[in-house]
Amino acid sequence: MLTADKAELIRRIHAISDPIQSFSMKVDMSPSVGSLRGGTVSDYPTIGAYVLFRQPDEIRVIGLDPVIHATAFDMLSSGNNFKVSIPSRNEFIDGANDAPANSQNKLENLRPEAFFGALMIKPPAGPEDLTVLEEDTDETRANYILLMLKRDGGELGLERTVYFDRYSLQITRQITFDAKGNIKGDTRYSHWQTYGGVLFPSMIDMQRPIDGYELVLTVTDLKINTPEVTAEKFVLAQPPNAKIRVLKE
Repeated sequence: MLTADKAELIRRIHAISDPIQSFSMKVDMSPSVGSLRGGTVSDYPTIGAYVLFRQPDEIRVIGLDPVIHATAFDMLSSGNNFKVSIPSRNEFIDGANDAPANSQNKLENLRPEAFFGALMIKPPAGPEDLTVLEEDTDETRANYILLMLKRDGGELGLERTVYFDRYSLQITRQITFDAKGNIKGDTRYSHWQTYGGVLFPSMIDMQRPIDGYELVLTVTDLKINTPEVTAEKFVLAQPPNAKIRVLKE
């Protein structure tokens, strides 16, 4: 087993996060819905998708129909807002990232912000983020867990936990929490590879327990800091005559 202190693990997060100003990613996306903490889970066909990211917080995800390979959905998030176009329904959604995800069809609760939280492993933001290092090692596992806590007035809340494998010091998991301490996202990372000189996982398992869905992303192509990812790629226009649905906080 390898040994590291808290400062070294934070440096490892910086080494992964800091070089990425933008990326263009092609993935195979395998969705599942149901009770992800025990119970019935239904799998859906794997589809191809493109993910574009641009600092500080712009992300666009385009999913392709598995049969005809036309656009199944096109979703964009920038700041606190998101937009989704669903061409087959001629529907356009405009909403806040914090809007309740209460659709009976769990995949309709998919938000581009969920991809941002899973794909980008961020270091502590600054003095307002407190960090605690936990060693979680026994006969069956050997992890370091970096806990990131956020000050909110006079209260402290757990915001994220990042897991490191003690045999490689690679990141294997990231859990994000809402203001009430509920798990928003539980993401597993594996098969780390070097893309353009930057380490990035090629297998990403995104679980959203509250929203009731899981996405397994298999990266088939990744270009980091490519000049093709321009501001124009993060404009999603409302199609003519589309039905508009507004989701508020």
